[in-house]
Amino acid sequence: MEKTAQPARNFASDNNAGVHPEILEALARANQGHVVAYGDDPYTRSAVKKFEEHFGPDIAVFFTFNGTGANVLSLQSLTQSFHSVLCSAYAHIYTDECGAPEKHTGCKLIPLPHENGKITPESVRHAYHGVGDEHHSQPRVISITQSTEMGTVYQSEEIEALARFAHEHEMFLHLDGARIANAAASLGQTLRQATRDLGVDVLSFGGTKNGIMGGEAVVFFHPEQAHDFLYLRKQSMQLASKMRFIAAQFEALLTNDLWRRSADHANRMARLLEKEISCIPGVKVVWKVEANGVFAQIPHHSIEKIKKQYFFYTWMEEESIVRWMCSFDTTEDDIRRFAEVVAVAVKE
Repeated sequence: MEKTAQPARNFASDNNAGVHPEILEALARANQGHVVAYGDDPYTRSAVKKFEEHFGPDIAVFFTFNGTGANVLSLQSLTQSFHSVLCSAYAHIYTDECGAPEKHTGCKLIPLPHENGKITPESVRHAYHGVGDEHHSQPRVISITQSTEMGTVYQSEEIEALARFAHEHEMFLHLDGARIANAAASLGQTLRQATRDLGVDVLSFGGTKNGIMGGEAVVFFHPEQAHDFLYLRKQSMQLASKMRFIAAQFEALLTNDLWRRSADHANRMARLLEKEISCIPGVKVVWKVEANGVFAQIPHHSIEKIKKQYFFYTWMEEESIVRWMCSFDTTEDDIRRFAEVVAVAVKE
């Protein structure tokens, strides 16, 4: 039997999307002549200035190849091997990075109970023990994901409360911002308002999920914490020789509000998807749609039927919960066509 042709766009991940045309234009502009390698070039300096425009001049910015690299290096710069990192039991650093944070930092990751993907000062306080006891790893970092792995968004006061707990206990707050653009857009905030102004110490700033070809950034809001980062980055194989091509993408992303335009669109498409599938009997949206992801519980028998036409991930198999992500290039027509396929599969 001939296999059903897959649509040009699916709802599996914003990683599956292509590259925004404005990013491709920036790459083409950077692809002129020779420049010094390893970041000592005008494109990288220009990109750093863009970060300073958004976050303030007294920051340190470093580019990496991917999000795992950004997260691992962020944590490594804040810790020693006898420290621990407190995070949600569903945090990407805990569930989806193949133990890289623990391998490269030597630290113990402590999973905390969450509510809709979010941890609280109370859950952190419950795990904050053994301080000063040589038999216990020492709590050093609270790490949160924004937007969360459940598609929800921390409110400002929730992040401020975690930052306050961290700083009162001589800890740091790290933010995995793979989708920070979607969160900031959802909250109607600037990038600085969504991070630095709330007390975040180190940010893993995501670009790949918001339309760039590849690359992430680590942003230190206290540059002294980045003292050894250059060496850690090289040792961790995250130093790009042709760094201008990562930097040029971020300069474009942070110019003319491209980051917000792309995130706003993806978020709006997710809300439309929620509206369309909520009308289908047998489909239940399980978490609030606050960014660009929709998590739905659907009849188990319908999952493989839908997958014959659209690729996506089953998020919690036992509960039959699936994840559908929208991207900068998702269209309203994509949403309606997909909803029609879901309606038929659920009904059969």
